[in-house]
Amino acid sequence: MKKILGLDFSHFRGDFFGGITAGIVALPLALAFGVSSGLGPSAGLYGAIFIGFFAALFGGTNTQISGPTAPMTAVSMVIIAGIVANFEGDVEAALPAILTVFLLSGIMQIGLGFIGLGKYIKYIPYPVVSGFMTAIGIIILITQILPTIGYYPKEDTAYVDQYKPQAQEVILKSFLDDEKGEGVLDLTHFTNTVERSAGITSAQILKESQNLAQKDASGVIGTIKILPRAIKQINWLEVLLALGTIIIIFGFKRITTAIPSTLVALIVMSGIAIGFGLPYRPIEEIPTGLPIPNMGIFTSFSLANFTPYIFTALTLALLGAIDSLLTSVVADNMTKTKHQPNKELIGQGIGNSIAAVFGGIPGAGATIRTVVNINAGGKTKISGMIAALLLLLILLAFGPAASKIPAAVLAGILITVGIGVMDYKGLKAIPYMPKGEVAILLIVLVLSSVWNLVYAVGIGLVIASLMFMKKIGDLTAERSNVTSLKEKSWADEAGFPNELKEEVFIKHIKGPLFFGSTSDFQALAQQIPKDSSVVIIRMGRMAYIDQSGLYAMEDVLVDLVQQGKKVLFVNILKQPQYMLERIDIIPDLVPPEQIFNDFSECLSWVKANVKDTIPPKQ
Repeated sequence: MKKILGLDFSHFRGDFFGGITAGIVALPLALAFGVSSGLGPSAGLYGAIFIGFFAALFGGTNTQISGPTAPMTAVSMVIIAGIVANFEGDVEAALPAILTVFLLSGIMQIGLGFIGLGKYIKYIPYPVVSGFMTAIGIIILITQILPTIGYYPKEDTAYVDQYKPQAQEVILKSFLDDEKGEGVLDLTHFTNTVERSAGITSAQILKESQNLAQKDASGVIGTIKILPRAIKQINWLEVLLALGTIIIIFGFKRITTAIPSTLVALIVMSGIAIGFGLPYRPIEEIPTGLPIPNMGIFTSFSLANFTPYIFTALTLALLGAIDSLLTSVVADNMTKTKHQPNKELIGQGIGNSIAAVFGGIPGAGATIRTVVNINAGGKTKISGMIAALLLLLILLAFGPAASKIPAAVLAGILITVGIGVMDYKGLKAIPYMPKGEVAILLIVLVLSSVWNLVYAVGIGLVIASLMFMKKIGDLTAERSNVTSLKEKSWADEAGFPNELKEEVFIKHIKGPLFFGSTSDFQALAQQIPKDSSVVIIRMGRMAYIDQSGLYAMEDVLVDLVQQGKKVLFVNILKQPQYMLERIDIIPDLVPPEQIFNDFSECLSWVKANVKDTIPPKQ
């Protein structure tokens, strides 16, 4: 069968079964990630539908299945919690701002693809990725403890009551901030403030108290703090539903992998809870009908609302790029094909942008779903599109039924995801890894778990970069030592006239001259004997020089020329020569006649122009 609209239908049978299987696997995960994010199961389902379809259509990996993933959901959860807190706990009011950030992230991903960043993702150090992925697992595991045991801080009356004084303070402060903005905050109008505060209702105080209680009990630290209280109010039905889900997921895999164990667990445990009429807690209701765009993104757009989150959006975009391209590599290894990294980023960006407009959470290429698709026969991008269409069909046909799924079942699914996403390979290698890399892994792991995922990755990258630069600088300095000809020489210098060895000093540069090695090079001026009248700098092994190295060389050459010494360059490579010419080191400090292609030419010049004026040392 020929291509239709650029799509290859020659493998439709395999693509159909691959897409159906991947879509079935994606369903429970999409619902679970939506709940975990804080926007509800529908947000996870919308993300899986729109990202899955458009990332497949426009992406650069034929067999990739995209949708919400654990890393993307963990970062999204942080973003959502932060913005909701700024909107006094009102998710509906905060939703346009949240989705605007997600839209911006998708647009950034498209931009990253257009500027060709895809090929550079591979340079992110493994310890940073390992620490981050393990932290994601820890965050998911710990934050799912409360829903697993059926404890919800906002519903704990005694706990919420502790926040009522603070809630009144927050409400009063909001009044004062409003009046300050209106320019009426003075003694004359202070009676207005008193009158407004008298109108605060108990319902307002309760709502604000619940928001504060929820905020303090969120995240890893919050969960650990509230855990002793939660354990005293454990709901054993919820625990059994979650535990049964976990047992089925891990146990069913031992029987067969032909049927997704996650789906089996979802159906079995939901069936038990619904069939026996158990008093369980269901997930939030999933809206029926086609998803509709959230026009609040555009009607309530404000630069001030998302400006503080630009760096966060960029981090989300980069994380999605890493997540997707790592999955693309897995797909390449399985299918013996080659993905297009920049096209893949553009496709993921388009998918995330459209998902944001329709209220979906961001996602990326999903490794497990992609592997399932390939094993079931998927070969082209049609498989990913079919997986997304299946989820849309399930949404339209079974939305009300899906709304009856127990929250504890999704919590159990997420716990298995948290266990699976951790990088055990990296953790097992800790005793054998270099101490510096272990330190990076642990720093990223700890900071991501208890502080901030975004900043932790940034700090990890900075530390890794600094350590890399120091190591390269040390290696360069070790190889590019400053020596005179008399102490050590290269093979082609064996015929150098003995009578001129006091007049000529030879510097070998072995390796790049960059900001990590400039201090060693600058020591050259102090190590050159005062009696030497000629300095030969051999540059055949210096493939690269950066701006720091360039200016360091300029400083040294200026000193040498001022001392009346002649500088000879031998075998300058293309990039260093271009840089030296740009700031006029050539020809101002080293004229063309003092530049040679090889040492034999340089030696001929030395014999013709250098006189023996220094008596040999005894």
